Formats: sequence, C-alpha cells, structure tokens
Amino acid sequence: MIKEEVPRSAARLARRRFLTLTGAATAVAFATNLPAGSTANAGTGSLSDDPFTLGVASGDPLPEAVVIWTRLAPRPYEPLGGMPYHAVSVQWQVATDERFRRIVRSGTASAKPEYSYSVHVDVRGLEPGRHYWYRFKVGRYLSPVGRTRTAPAPWQRVDQLSFAVASCQSWPDGYYTAHRHIATEDVDAVLFLGDYLYEYGISTAGGLRYVTEPVPSQFRTEADTLDRYRLQYALYKSDPDLRAAHQNAPWISTWDDHEVQDNYASLTSRTNAPVEDFLVRRASAYRAYWEHMPLRTPAPRGPNYMLYRRLRFGRLAEVSVLDTRQYRSDQADGDGWKADSAVRRDPARVLAGAQQRQWLLDGVRGSHATWNLLANQVIMSRMDLDPTVGNLYNMDAWDGYGAEQQQVLDGLAALRGRNPVVLTGDVHAAYALEMKRDFADPASQTFGVELVATSISSGGNGQEVSANGQKFLDGNPHLKLVNERRGYIVLRLSQHELRADYRVVPYIDRVGAPVSTVKSFVVEAGNPGLNPG
Repeated sequence: MIKEEVPRSAARLARRRFLTLTGAATAVAFATNLPAGSTANAGTGSLSDDPFTLGVASGDPLPEAVVIWTRLAPRPYEPLGGMPYHAVSVQWQVATDERFRRIVRSGTASAKPEYSYSVHVDVRGLEPGRHYWYRFKVGRYLSPVGRTRTAPAPWQRVDQLSFAVASCQSWPDGYYTAHRHIATEDVDAVLFLGDYLYEYGISTAGGLRYVTEPVPSQFRTEADTLDRYRLQYALYKSDPDLRAAHQNAPWISTWDDHEVQDNYASLTSRTNAPVEDFLVRRASAYRAYWEHMPLRTPAPRGPNYMLYRRLRFGRLAEVSVLDTRQYRSDQADGDGWKADSAVRRDPARVLAGAQQRQWLLDGVRGSHATWNLLANQVIMSRMDLDPTVGNLYNMDAWDGYGAEQQQVLDGLAALRGRNPVVLTGDVHAAYALEMKRDFADPASQTFGVELVATSISSGGNGQEVSANGQKFLDGNPHLKLVNERRGYIVLRLSQHELRADYRVVPYIDRVGAPVSTVKSFVVEAGNPGLNPG
C-alpha cells in the first residue's frame, strides 16, 4: 500500500514543529513506553469493579484474521478510567461457537495506561468466510461475548454479501435506536463513514436524551486534549445500542471531521489556531480514535496516521476506505455553500491528495471483484444547492475541490465496468445519486452510483424532506432520493445486482422507535443506474 502524506514541505514543517513542542503533558501523552512502573505490574487484584463497561468490538476482517478490541474502564469518567496505574494482563479467546466449546485461538494481551488500557488483538490463523465468537477476561471478570466474521478468501467465488452503512452519531442529539436495529441485521460487516463522535461540549441535561442523572461537569468543555477526547469516547460508548452494534459484526471504520474538530482541513483548524497548537490537538484526537476503535497496530505516533486501506471479500467485493480529512487543502472561500469560483477549481487544491487518489484509481483498475465499494466521507457527486440563482456548492465536500473531483470522477467513469459504488455519510440525510459523465446533462451516461447514509442521531428526529432537500431534488435530476430521518443503509450484493435498502426510524428523542425501509434501489452489475427495488 502506498503511504499517503501531507505535501512534503508541509509534512516536514509539521513534524519539526511537533517534535520541538515542550512540556511534560505532551511527552506523556504520546510516549509509547512510560516509566517502568507502568509496565512492570500485570496484576489484577486492585480491580474491584467490572472493567468491561465499554463493551467489545471487532474490525477490519481479513480472510485469516480479524482485530478484536476492548478497553478496561471500571469507572470510565474517572482519570485512567478507574484503572490502577500499571499494565494489566488480559486473556482473550476466539471460538467457533458462542458457548466456547471449541476454542481455536487464545492468548494474553497487555492493557497499558499509555494506551488508555485499550486492547487490540490481531487474531491470525482463522478460516476464511465464517463466524467466530470472542471474549476477554481480567481476574474474575468476563467481557460480553462478541460475534465477528472473517472475509472470504481472495479468489473465492461468493454468492452474496451484506453490509450496513452508517455515519454521524452525535450523543446529545438523541438515542442510538438505529444502532439497536443494525445489531439485529445479519450483515457481514458495518461500514462506518465518519463522525463517530462530536467534539462539542455536552450540557448537564444531555440534550435530547433527557438523562435522569446530570452529565458530569468535565463534559461541558469541547474535547481538545487527549484526556478529554478519551472521556468523550467513554460517554459515547456508554450507549448500549452502540455497544450492541459493535458486538454483533465487525466494523470497517474511517473518520471525518468531528473526531478532531468541525471542518478542519489537514493542518488548518476551524479557528485558524497556530499550527503548533493544532498539531497537538490532532495528535490527541488521532490517538484517542485508534484507542477506541478495532484497528490494527501500530498506534498513531504524533499527528499523522495511515487510515486509508483496502479490504477484499472474495471475488464479489472490494472496499476501498478513504481518508478525506488528513491530506486536504483548506476549504475555498471561507467554507460553507458558495458560488463557483476559480479558487474552487484550482488544480493545486486537493481533498484526497495525489498519492491517495492514485492508490484509489489503481486499486479499482486492478480489482477482480464484481463490486468496488468506496467508503467515502463527503459527497463526491456534483450537488448544486439552488441552480436557479447560480451554482452554489458545498466547499467542504468534493464539490469544493473541483479539479481533483473531476480527476476522480473521470477516472471512475473510465472504470465503469468495475461497478464503482460510492458510499458516503456526513450530510445527515439519505440520498441516492446516479454518477454522470456530465452532471449538467440528464441524458449523459451513468457510470456509477453514490449511496448516502443518513445519520444515526445527528440532527435529531429529522423529517421526510426539508425545504433545502426539496431544492436538491428539484435542481439535481441525478438525485433520486432525499429522506432526512435517522437510520442507515443495508447493502445486499450478489454477482448480478446490488440492492440498497434505506432504513429509517421515525424518532430518536425517546427509545423504542421501530425501523422501516423507506426506499429500495437495485443496481445491475455492468449496467450502472438506480432501479426501483
């Protein structure tokens, strides 16, 4: 895999600035080995409470491997999660049945304070394309049992696959009822496309959740330090529906902006903070993200992390996971929805960056899979907010980076036979779009589709179609669906077709909402386009 970087001059400057930062807090936050006291004692005698309050998870399935995860935090809102300040031994087991009568892999991992007592085990030597069950043990405490699934062998002919697609889960905006329903879907994996958490401070009342006990005072301020991001993840993972969705299937995750700061761009913060300060914040956010997600080692070291990657599911599907935050140029014209401009179309401005862009197109070109899924954060297709008053584009989406957008779209159009399917989050609405060689011409050839998952909770209860949503429908004939309720997409793939079921819940300001399929589309292999399902 080609390693992507920020532009070389910026990367060198960023690293020099980061490495010259002083202060004990910075040194401790990003150390990989703390003094001997943090690693010498592997005892568990001081654990008087269940350490598995944040649940278990698995992710990034390979044909013979999968990552299993947990984090020890008996009192998750206390410093160190209520853990003693030394490493703790954690036993793990993987079995072919949920009763663990046939354990096929087991071992011991070390949960260390410098990684917030998170555990990432890359379990190897598994069989392709089958379910496994896993659990952890510390002292007398057993974790919940998680279910996972390995990917099919690379050259295996696979008759069917299924994925849930989700994004955007602001904790105070409402309950994660959609995740409870995802947990009941029998999918091979969950594709989570960003905004796993939001960095904003949280009120005492907990927003739309109307909590019975006040949210602790340490959550009032915005997350911008390593400890504060860790607290935010602990609060989000306190949700039982989110834990259930993690427990039921492996996740393939990527980040967007709110895991660090709203609409940040590479080295540029939303508030234009000094680069030195923002690099510390970005390093803290990336470190906390890795600590709390089922990702492979190594952990991030400093303010950069290689997140984009590709996973193969036999000859039926490949998933290319993008990172459209770490390498992008600053948004044009001060961000927001703006009219077309030379700055928007400047070829020097990038969203994915040259190396990631080449990696993406080379991967799709060389793919032997029937379907090529692109796990993407922000809308890639052309989207005009209101064509009647002149082109208005979202400067934070691919539209804000017109030259690179066109390069990627042209590249995918040339690879129409590879069945590219772009999967997107970010906008808190369900969209379905046909990707056109010329978006201004409805009769232009369709070369792929973009399926946009609405949010899990961000935006509150939502509605069917807002005034802006209707503007999108009226002004973008390649847009075939707008729905602004909360929910997710279920994809079901075969050699002949892809079916997308848009699943929504009617409310999230209280628990117990039912789920329904608001719209279904079918895409034929070799014949891109959205057909009624």
